[in-house]
Amino acid sequence: MVVLESEVIDPGDLVPRAPVVTVLGHVDHGKTTLLDAIRETRVAEQEAGGITQHIGAYAAEIDGRRIVFLDTPGHEAFTMMRARGASVTDVVVLVVAADDGVMPQTQEAIDHARVADVPILVAINKIDKSDANPERVKQELAERELTPEDWGGQTVMVPVSAKKRDNLDTLLEMILLVTELGEHKANPKRMATGAVLEAKVDRGRGPVATILVQDGTLHVGDNFIVGTHVGRVRALIDDRGQPLKEAEPSSPVEVLGLTGLPQPGDALQVVADAAKARQIALLRQNQAKEKALVSRGTRQQLAEGEAKELPIIIKADVQGSAEVLAESLAKLGDERVKIRIIHTGVGAISEWDVLLASTSNAIIIGFNVRPDRNAAGVAEREGVDIRKHSVIYNVTDELKKAMTGLLEPTTRERQLGLAEVREVFKVPKIGLAAGCIVTDGSITRAGDAQARLVRDGVIVHEGRIGSLRRFKDDVNEVKTGIECGITFERFSDIKTGDVIEAFTVEKVATV
Repeated sequence: MVVLESEVIDPGDLVPRAPVVTVLGHVDHGKTTLLDAIRETRVAEQEAGGITQHIGAYAAEIDGRRIVFLDTPGHEAFTMMRARGASVTDVVVLVVAADDGVMPQTQEAIDHARVADVPILVAINKIDKSDANPERVKQELAERELTPEDWGGQTVMVPVSAKKRDNLDTLLEMILLVTELGEHKANPKRMATGAVLEAKVDRGRGPVATILVQDGTLHVGDNFIVGTHVGRVRALIDDRGQPLKEAEPSSPVEVLGLTGLPQPGDALQVVADAAKARQIALLRQNQAKEKALVSRGTRQQLAEGEAKELPIIIKADVQGSAEVLAESLAKLGDERVKIRIIHTGVGAISEWDVLLASTSNAIIIGFNVRPDRNAAGVAEREGVDIRKHSVIYNVTDELKKAMTGLLEPTTRERQLGLAEVREVFKVPKIGLAAGCIVTDGSITRAGDAQARLVRDGVIVHEGRIGSLRRFKDDVNEVKTGIECGITFERFSDIKTGDVIEAFTVEKVATV
């Protein structure tokens, strides 16, 4: 077994580090406004013009002491990172609106924070509103075992107005007070360890990861391993867009120099030996493949009627459809198989959805939506099952069969190619036609090929191609990189930026 080289750690080298805070709460209670207010008052005042780029985390200062805020999209992402082994948060700030009180997502946020076993500090927001009632909020939270200090409990609650910037300094002081009890320390002299907060492919810079350095100091030139990838730090960029030579504990930084794209929550470890790092990365890649096989085995158990729980992620074109599907599928559970809806959302199936499905061994149901290109690639790599439907009955019928062990895929969709609509023009006697360039595979109208029009990840139309032309010539097929004109049979609502996807539906023999 390959292990990372160990270091001799001197307890005397441990020094206090900045606390790391995640802000959670109901969607309309001012989480984003509060983050923006702290960012503007405690970050922008440090540098004219404020933050020059957003990297998913930033540091604020009060009385010369730093606090790091993680700008996560919500408590689902918070828990997904924990599922990947990243415990990055020291305290959760729960935002509750003084005029609204505890809502379902507030309770969810409380549950997520308790699972993470981190302290909860409450920011009672919108106290400037005429119908604000902080005492009612305290009562509702006390009923959920978050009793305020002024009622004899142990939960710190701070009334604030993010809109008017009231009491923000008090909130920051209370964060420092709460986190002091945890004695958060790190050793800046050791080789760095950290966790991935975000990762993306930048057209000019290649794979870029936002890393929270948790221990040690990360230097330009360090060799590292992160997830299943290796790299050498080519550049470090801080939360204000400034280049750094090194990043100490509790520093959020963009790291350039990766060989691949890690996943949020992956651990970063600096290593002295680049050859050993590559060896470890190869080992982890093999382990990831084994995990994917186990995941597929779990889904095969579903087909054989052996699964006891079926986690589902639902993505739909509109919120109403997502809610109806979630309600319908939840009712299908029985004493043998429990349907668990772990996430619902609107819009194209994203890479984040696929990573969540991979973490929880879930199946993704796409209703009138498609996976984006990144998501499709990650799904194939992770072995995530994505099932696409346009009729609610078909979804429920398929899940019923799955629960009784009768799920036998008889057809499979095979993608032939993708074309991007560059312009739309009128053709006499035909209507609107799409001027396209084929970006992947080939577009064909031969045989049983079908096509769909996708706009912002949502399926607008599905049917057959009416005409396919190169200049004035009718053709049966156009390959990658070639321009062409496309029309649909009996459909012409085409817009610039749409994507045309050609595909066939094949019969698959039962194994």
